[in-house]
Amino acid sequence: MTKTWIAVPSCAPGGIDAEISAHFGHCDLFTLVEIDNGTVTKVDSLPGVAHQHGGCMVPVDLLADRGVRILIAGGMGMRPLMGFNQVGIDVYKNSGASKVGQAIQAFLSGTMARFSAQSSCANHAEGECHG
Repeated sequence: MTKTWIAVPSCAPGGIDAEISAHFGHCDLFTLVEIDNGTVTKVDSLPGVAHQHGGCMVPVDLLADRGVRILIAGGMGMRPLMGFNQVGIDVYKNSGASKVGQAIQAFLSGTMARFSAQSSCANHAEGECHG
């Protein structure tokens, strides 16, 4: 793997030790982690964007514009999943990591599965940050 940006929906203030937001569309921000040959080289953040019904492509385009190639998410609907696929962002299913760093390590170790249509959810009210 060469340099790749990974986005993880996170709770404020973001960063490698941030709590993961369960649903990408309701996150405070995205923690962006640059990986170069399996090593974390940079950590940045990007404010989340609120989207109304039908506006699920706003965060898709935002992340694509920042050069993100991988998204790790706990939940999302089918429409944004298809949107991420269309812009070339691979989506992986977070299934247990509570912190950004844990999710990154699970991805790098190869234990994280790709997000599938069966993984998508219909309830966009779930997954807001707690704290």
